Amino acid sequence: MGHAGAAAAAVRYLRSTGTPSPVEALPRPELRCVGEDERAPVDQAEFRRVLGSFATGVTVITAPAAPDEDTPAGFACQSFSSLSLDPPLIAFMVGRTSTTWPRIARAGAFCVNVLAADQSALCRTFARSGTDKFTGVEYDTSPASGSPRLTGTLAWIDCTIHAVHTGGDHLIVVGRVNALGTTDGDAAPLLFHKGRFT
Repeated sequence: MGHAGAAAAAVRYLRSTGTPSPVEALPRPELRCVGEDERAPVDQAEFRRVLGSFATGVTVITAPAAPDEDTPAGFACQSFSSLSLDPPLIAFMVGRTSTTWPRIARAGAFCVNVLAADQSALCRTFARSGTDKFTGVEYDTSPASGSPRLTGTLAWIDCTIHAVHTGGDHLIVVGRVNALGTTDGDAAPLLFHKGRFT
């Protein structure tokens, strides 16, 4: 049973108990910056090397252009995860210094494009800063938010921004899923492992 199947089984079990909320929510933690004296003695290069052992899928997060902008917004993102089945939520992480994130935040909605194995060049395009990332890129619009839905991807997930939390030098963005779908075929996913695409 995969993650989605386990989550569905858990939801069915909790509903069968007849208790709408069998688990009490914990109080929301206080959000604050980590002090210099609290930092763990972990070298950043070693942190990247070790965590790079965990293979991740690769996505491109896109959002429609604002009324005062000529092009949509988008960036490559490997920090993406499903989060909740009921309600349907996903999450991605973005650096706090990202220049694309404010454009997506203003839009209030986005589309997650799950890249196929043959789309590493497309990923590199969206990983660059300071260029029109959509030049020569084929896409249509997602049904709920109108965000760019890139051609040739494995799947797309159309969301509105549900919540944003701080997470060190990144932000944790939670999206509420409004529409989603997959493409036909059995293409392999694009994976990132130990600093390179596989």
